[in-house]
Amino acid sequence: MMRRRYPIGIQTFSRIIREGYVYVDKTDLVWNLTKVAPFVFLSRPRRFGKSLLSTTLESYFLGEKELFEGLKIMELEKEWKQYPVIHLDMSTAKGQPTAEDLRTNLCLLLKDYTEEYGSDPDEKTPGRMLTGLIKRMNRTTGRQVAVIIDEYDAPLLEVLHKGEELEEMRRVMQEFYVQLKANERYLKFCFITGITKFSQLSIFSTLNNLKNVSLMPAFSAICGITEEEVKTCFREDVAAMATEYDCSADEMFDKLKEKYDGYHFSSSPVGVYNPFSLLNALDEKEMKNFWFSTGTPSYLIRQLEHFHTDITSMEHMEVASSAFDQPTENMQDALPLLYQSGYITIKDYERESQMYTLSIPNQEVRVGFVDGLLPSYTGVTGSTVQSGFALKFWRALKKNDMESALAEMQSYLAGLPYVEGFKKKLADVSNAEGFYEWTFYLIFSMLNVYVRTQVKCAGGRIDMVVHMPSTTYVMELKLNGSARDALSQIDANGYAIPYKTTGKDVVKVGLSFSTESKTLTDWVITR
Repeated sequence: MMRRRYPIGIQTFSRIIREGYVYVDKTDLVWNLTKVAPFVFLSRPRRFGKSLLSTTLESYFLGEKELFEGLKIMELEKEWKQYPVIHLDMSTAKGQPTAEDLRTNLCLLLKDYTEEYGSDPDEKTPGRMLTGLIKRMNRTTGRQVAVIIDEYDAPLLEVLHKGEELEEMRRVMQEFYVQLKANERYLKFCFITGITKFSQLSIFSTLNNLKNVSLMPAFSAICGITEEEVKTCFREDVAAMATEYDCSADEMFDKLKEKYDGYHFSSSPVGVYNPFSLLNALDEKEMKNFWFSTGTPSYLIRQLEHFHTDITSMEHMEVASSAFDQPTENMQDALPLLYQSGYITIKDYERESQMYTLSIPNQEVRVGFVDGLLPSYTGVTGSTVQSGFALKFWRALKKNDMESALAEMQSYLAGLPYVEGFKKKLADVSNAEGFYEWTFYLIFSMLNVYVRTQVKCAGGRIDMVVHMPSTTYVMELKLNGSARDALSQIDANGYAIPYKTTGKDVVKVGLSFSTESKTLTDWVITR
């Protein structure tokens, strides 16, 4: 069988089609998107295909009908009119050191279009250049203009919470985007993508007719690959990968689903796989943390620290949409950025109360995210954890030998070289179990063990519940206290009762930590 070509790192629709790369047909959704409103905004995490969607729209408005032969859109579109298109990738403008540099970069982005449609010496700012271009394109072709702006927020992400710098760059962007509203009559369609929402940019304050489709069920699968698409478009690919893993095709589907599926971008039950990771896994026939190959973004780590985020709460949160679907610069916590960046996602929706359940999407995100956090919290990397005590610890857990696993944990915690910045964090929680809950959470998650902290039950809050394939561990932590007292608290409050009907063995674990030795000092294990 000829090796299939996966469009890894290729986000141009025309190239994917012309050069025979695998393409998952989303063109029916693309067509519907152009009909929903004249101004449309879509937020999705990085590497989810926003750029591919943008170039697909570009080819559609350019009337490149030959590229769409055999695709779903051919049953919907009958006219195939050609429109002039301005397509700007704003990711090329990120990381600019000053507002003036950003202004210069925006002008350079427009230069390719001015070479074809001309320019005016009076157009000194990016906004004026954009207005001049739109009018000349309309006048030259006699058609309205389609404007596509990909990753509109890229220039601002690195300066979040840098007051003066953010404000200066925001003014540059505002002068640019306000032209879209001013030239509405010349525009056929305007499509804008990004990760975040900046409400005070003119894109959201003056474009009062901008339709945000980010949470609309009709477009929840427009970026990403659904389970049905995996099983139809990639059946042979998964079967080939199963051979490498010495398992059945069905077992391979399950492995891929656990690793890369689980994203939901609306109340719809239809979820999607991370396309970047899935295609890389099929191409290499290896399941790795591809989405994190460039590491956790530094701006996200800074926001977690800025808001003193309790990372252990990310496994299960019940919130209203206003808690995570809100403007970035109005954030009171890191939740909106975590959702918009793809580190947590919608897992359930209760229509009656209009409450969403949010959680980490899948195995890849859990392990990769923690790998990015470990250096910030403990001074060690995920690879150090994995090459250190991890093998012995994991083998002990797999054998349900919690005694040996905790002995390995005790030794490991005693040797952690806590980073300088963490000494204050440690001091802040020196009279609470929070620090050790965080440390346990990070290490368990790094090893891809499903762990939840501060779990609500009828008797109160359980410090930690660890889920293994055949065993559930109910754990209570005491700081400078007795492991026996911790175990007594589990029994007195009935913490283990909710798990006795799961069919798994339930094990109760009382743990004692010391602020002096900064490690686990004692434990009691019972069933």
